[in-house]
Amino acid sequence: MSPPLLMLQDVRKSFGAKPVLDGVSLDVAAGKSLVILGGSGTGKSVTLKLILGLLRPDSGRIVFDGDDITFSQGKARERMRARTGMLFQSGALFDSLTVWENVAFRLLNSERLGRKDARDRAVASLKQVHLAPDVADLRPAELSGGMQKRVGLARAIVGRPELIFFDEPTTGLDPITADAINDLILEQTRALGAAAISITHDMASARKIADEIAMLHAGRIIWRGPASAIEASGNDYVDQFVHGRAVGPIQPAL
Repeated sequence: MSPPLLMLQDVRKSFGAKPVLDGVSLDVAAGKSLVILGGSGTGKSVTLKLILGLLRPDSGRIVFDGDDITFSQGKARERMRARTGMLFQSGALFDSLTVWENVAFRLLNSERLGRKDARDRAVASLKQVHLAPDVADLRPAELSGGMQKRVGLARAIVGRPELIFFDEPTTGLDPITADAINDLILEQTRALGAAAISITHDMASARKIADEIAMLHAGRIIWRGPASAIEASGNDYVDQFVHGRAVGPIQPAL
């Protein structure tokens, strides 16, 4: 078994009197894909923000490649972020920049790469997600939703990260386009040998891109297992979520 690249140990986070995470423990090894399931407001996005250092936990530990980064900021945190990539739910592309400038944003602004070299790297990254070179000079508004997702993925992998986060990667896409994005996620994470952590409501996506699935409910991981075992979890909460039933232990967020 490979040692975990990222590990959360008994992480807790509250906002005022409201607990959001109540002792979350997770880990993912290099080359493995973990999908976190959970309803709206269960703390999935908070978990990502804690890992990235955008929020600080109340207690617990976050360890990246053997280093405790729980409360790290400044250069220590930047070193961790330099080894990660992220595909945002809404794409988060800058309308004022061309496609290649969006893809190369890290290269231009953090790595201070020259524009020609950065553009070459961006075009190569676009090719990896099956977009032609002439897309590089378009603006995000000229792209379809599926193409914007591909551009977001190109940006996530351009720095050759060791860990990639996927925040609802298929939201807003039709089933065929969503499946194509899932195929690209698998293709590119495997090519990089990167670890992946995804949060999604899309069960088709979860089944396809995950090695393991973890269910987050009421601030805790209530089930974790191989993606192939999700249908036979033996957990009523997981079963209700997987099959999208209104009736069950999880109350609809109305």
